[in-house]
Amino acid sequence: MAEIARRRPPSYTRHVEFVIEGLIRLCGVSAIIFILAIFVFIGKEGIGFLLRNVLPMLVSIDWSPTAEPPVYGILALVVGTLWCVGLSLCFSVPVGLASAVYLSEFASDRARESLKVVVELLAAIPSVVWGFIGVMILNPLLQKLGAQVGLNGLNGAIVLALMTLPLLVSLGEDALRAVPESYRQAAIAMGATRWEMVWRVLMPAAQRGLLVAVLLGVGRCIGETMAVLMATGHAVRIPTSIYDPVRTLTATIAAELGEAVRGGEHYQSLFALGILLFAVTFVVNFIADRTLRGRRAS
Repeated sequence: MAEIARRRPPSYTRHVEFVIEGLIRLCGVSAIIFILAIFVFIGKEGIGFLLRNVLPMLVSIDWSPTAEPPVYGILALVVGTLWCVGLSLCFSVPVGLASAVYLSEFASDRARESLKVVVELLAAIPSVVWGFIGVMILNPLLQKLGAQVGLNGLNGAIVLALMTLPLLVSLGEDALRAVPESYRQAAIAMGATRWEMVWRVLMPAAQRGLLVAVLLGVGRCIGETMAVLMATGHAVRIPTSIYDPVRTLTATIAAELGEAVRGGEHYQSLFALGILLFAVTFVVNFIADRTLRGRRAS
């Protein structure tokens, strides 16, 4: 191979590198163009409606687009979304970070590789399958535990937590293993136990990476659609109990977009919800990116 490479003229190598660099640049620019195109498409359909009705939408809890007159209050939808996301993080963050610590610092090589395969398999399960799990397994289980309706915010939160766990475990382990080995050796040399080393040395050193994992998990929960549509009960109400049914923004778009008249107010209101979700996801990802940049700079 080295002899063949020596036979090739320098101009050939330069041309190949130019083509490869051009393809890489094209792929990077195309990703930005696609994102901007999505934003323009969503904004064209819903930005006018959002600007005209932003205050009534934010203060009303009644979402009745087919009533006379129609009402497009999203307060209950926003609260339902935050309710599911908050509950899911209460389950997924402790379990996910604890699993990441175990895989990074305590598991044997054989156990680590086996558990990584399990985590990757969990990440490969489609969201509609998680929705079936919520309907067929968690629904009757929650009813046995005292819930009048098994399809509720707690059901959706548990499903979201299970869906977020692979992301938290994977990114959390990467953040912990990125901590230099000298930190571990220094802590052990000073007489710290393995748990003290993890709690007082590794966790503070990897806190930015762990925060990025949590923020990306938040984005994953906010953007999930099918599972929460099937598992939350799909009721427009502000929950007062973990057993109350709720409805999320994404589930509303998925359930009603096919029935809305193209170009009508209902249609535009759903795109306005899409703009809101786009903005929230952008803010979460921006915070995660800035946090990661700060970690690299430090």
